[in-house]
Amino acid sequence: MGVGKTSVGRQLAGLLHRPFVDVDAEIESRSGADIQWIFDMEGEAGFRKRETKVLSDIVASSASSVIATGGGVVMTKENRKILQSSGQVIYLSVSKEQLYERMRRDKSRPLLQVENREQVIDDLIELRDPLYREIADVVFAAEAGSAHRVAKVLLEELSKH
Repeated sequence: MGVGKTSVGRQLAGLLHRPFVDVDAEIESRSGADIQWIFDMEGEAGFRKRETKVLSDIVASSASSVIATGGGVVMTKENRKILQSSGQVIYLSVSKEQLYERMRRDKSRPLLQVENREQVIDDLIELRDPLYREIADVVFAAEAGSAHRVAKVLLEELSKH
């Protein structure tokens, strides 16, 4: 959450001349509702169920695409299996401090609509980081620069693998 998956993914897709697909945007498109509404009505479990279905469909129909997932996609074992079997998995990471700054005023992320955002961010990193590292082919520090610059440096890194 907040590391630039969508913006860097879109830029990377452009550099690679490949289609770009955003899982969260596809969930919203299919459901006709935004992520916040889905969380409010169905809870995180309902959202994760939708996420797994959409991720599975995208992977099956979007060969050679750059796919951006939501930050919590790794929370279900099925999603981790789908990701591992679908191609190269890139884990964009940033420091806690950078996430605190990026998410300070964010109103769009359901899990951050709480009093103590920093604690939630800390908890999410503690839960998610090991899961991302478990499935990632590449762990990439996406700390500084524009999305385009980060994508260019990431592409250089990927060419080494």
